[in-house]
Amino acid sequence: MTLGDRFDLKDQAQNPANHIGKVVRIRPDGSAPDDNPRQAGWAPEVWSLGHRNVQAAAVNPATGELWTVEHGARGGDEVNIPRKGLNYGWPVITYGVDYSGAKIGEGTAKPGLEQPLHHWDPSIAPSGMTFYTGARFPKWRGDVLVGALRGRILVRLDIEDDKVVGEERMLEGLRERIRDVRQGPDGFVYLLTDAAQGRVLRLRPADGRS
Repeated sequence: MTLGDRFDLKDQAQNPANHIGKVVRIRPDGSAPDDNPRQAGWAPEVWSLGHRNVQAAAVNPATGELWTVEHGARGGDEVNIPRKGLNYGWPVITYGVDYSGAKIGEGTAKPGLEQPLHHWDPSIAPSGMTFYTGARFPKWRGDVLVGALRGRILVRLDIEDDKVVGEERMLEGLRERIRDVRQGPDGFVYLLTDAAQGRVLRLRPADGRS
């Protein structure tokens, strides 16, 4: 489960005693597993901290690890692999700035704080994400698809060994906010647009294979 920083409470993302700006890990009954970090002063549910506003989370089918995408402020949107007991930096480090243009935190790096796997600056405002595992787009297998609100695009991140080695931006001509992206059981990619007359779109390969 992911929880945002509620904007005015951003400093609380560094306080492990609460759930603000955290990834938490719980059982179906709401209790905390015994193998959670459970460090001194940490709420037992907390898995990782220092997150701003996670928009989507998906499990990498190849590794079983959780991946997340989160909004930065003005710039600094991130892709992370939240690992047990680690601190992902917000608001001490970030690649973004405040909406006013003011600096946030201490810079982009600090010992003991994790770097994002990938970041966007300027911001694309990432939304839904999924790992593609189907057969319709064989060159995409194992890659991450991310929707974008501000960017109004679909992003494909080329993944190799838990590293982002390339980025492709698609559907720029659509000019619609993409709220969510999913792989259907038929192997096609489905998108949900965010508008007064929102739509569900289905992507097919350019060669028309069905």
